[in-house]
Amino acid sequence: MRLNYRHLYYFWRVATEGNLTAVAKKLHVSQSALSSQIRLLEESTATQLFDRSGRRMTLTDAGQRVLGYANDIFAKGEELESLLRHGMEPEAQKLRVGMLSTLSRNFIDHLVTPLLIDRKIRFTLHANTLEGLLDGLARHQLDVALTNGDVRGSDEQLWQSQLLASQPVSIVGPPQLRPETTFPRGYEGLYWVLPSRDSEVRRAFDGLCTLWQYRPDIQAEADDMAMLRLLARDGDALAVLPTVVVRDEIRRGQLVEYMTLPNVFEYFYAITIRRSYVPTALQTLLVDIGRVE
Repeated sequence: MRLNYRHLYYFWRVATEGNLTAVAKKLHVSQSALSSQIRLLEESTATQLFDRSGRRMTLTDAGQRVLGYANDIFAKGEELESLLRHGMEPEAQKLRVGMLSTLSRNFIDHLVTPLLIDRKIRFTLHANTLEGLLDGLARHQLDVALTNGDVRGSDEQLWQSQLLASQPVSIVGPPQLRPETTFPRGYEGLYWVLPSRDSEVRRAFDGLCTLWQYRPDIQAEADDMAMLRLLARDGDALAVLPTVVVRDEIRRGQLVEYMTLPNVFEYFYAITIRRSYVPTALQTLLVDIGRVE
């Protein structure tokens, strides 16, 4: 059996755009003809690619895997077309980057700076939950997801996780509240804004407090680094977070770093899905942000 690439192209367009009517209109074919071509692909490969319910077409697990290969095939096709026409690489490569919605925006900005330098790369940023990011990767709607937690794959779904950077975690607060003595002396009577209890940073801080028999007076908790940044900036309380989150406030003198927590780090990862072809833009991102300190 030889794969019919026209049938595969029709499948790819419908799977990517998710609307049979819209794709048929763009390709100037009838809906019935488009649907028939996709069915021929399914029959020739003996593989059901879509679950059909009325007008809805949802990718099967096999369909999602085929979509991954189709993305790679037609991305390379666009590069080949550009090479044949212009004798050069494509003027712009597209990269779809997902990011955990609770990550520090300062750190994300730091990570994607190499992409802004490369004028041949165009990228989009999509914020979501971890579940949403993994679903986007599985459906090949994202090329990479940036998180602060490792993700392990299974035999059915092989996630690939690359450690990008680690950031030390510090106690920060207003300059006028900074104790003159070392922790925990001098910290009595101060209020705290802390990460939520299910975060690794919070568990590490709780462990430190237990070691020193110190009970923090917690005024607020948040699982969002952006919100912790605002709480630290606008309140008279101490916060526990990587200093990169509040780098602008520290530079302006609104906040200062009191101390670095011993052996406590926040780790940042790039999550991808195993694929036969890795786009050049994605390789550039992983290599460059892997050098971020």
